[in-house]
Amino acid sequence: MTVRMGFVIITSRCIDCDACMVACRAENEVPIGFTRNWVRDSGAVGKFPIVKQMFEPGNCMHCEKPSCLSVCPTGATYKRADGIVLVDDTKCIGCKYCIEACPYDARFLNPVTGKADKCTFCLQRLEQGLKPACVQTCLGKARHSGDLNDPESVVSKLLNRYPARQLSPDAGTRPNIYYIDVPVAEIPSGT
Repeated sequence: MTVRMGFVIITSRCIDCDACMVACRAENEVPIGFTRNWVRDSGAVGKFPIVKQMFEPGNCMHCEKPSCLSVCPTGATYKRADGIVLVDDTKCIGCKYCIEACPYDARFLNPVTGKADKCTFCLQRLEQGLKPACVQTCLGKARHSGDLNDPESVVSKLLNRYPARQLSPDAGTRPNIYYIDVPVAEIPSGT
C-alpha cells in the first residue's frame, strides 16, 4: 500500500494559542514576519447569549494535484511518492509563480533565501520518526498527521469515525488536510 501523508484538524479543539506557529518558526528557522502555517479566526458567531468562536488551523495542503507544481518553470516544486510537496532550493529561481498558483495562500517568498518557502511536513523530523513540530506542540490536540492510507493511523481512524471536509474543493487540487468540525465533547480526549 502506498503511503499518503496528510493532516486531520479537529477545529473545535483549536484555541488559537499559536503554539503551532511558534514551533514551526523555531523548528524551520522561518524569518520573522512570515509563517508556514496559520490559524484563521471565524469571528464571533451566533447571538448573545449563545455565541461561539471557531479557529481553523492550516498549512500547505500537500495536494494530490498541486497547482503549484504545474506552474513551476524549473521543476523546483515537486511531489514525493508519499504525497509531501516540497521546493528544491537549488532549482528555485524565486519567480513566485507557485505562490500565485496556490489557492490556499500557503507559500511565500523567503526574504533571506529569495526562494519559495512553505510547510515541508517537517521532513527532518519525520525522518527521525517524530511528528511535525505543529502537531507535536498543539496544546489542544487539534492537529494530527500521518499516513492517510494506513487504516491503523490516527488520521485514518479519525476520518473513518467523523465527517470531514476539505478547503476549496472546487479548486480541483484534492488537498490532504481534512477538517473535522464535530463539537469537542463528542471526541474522546485520548485522540
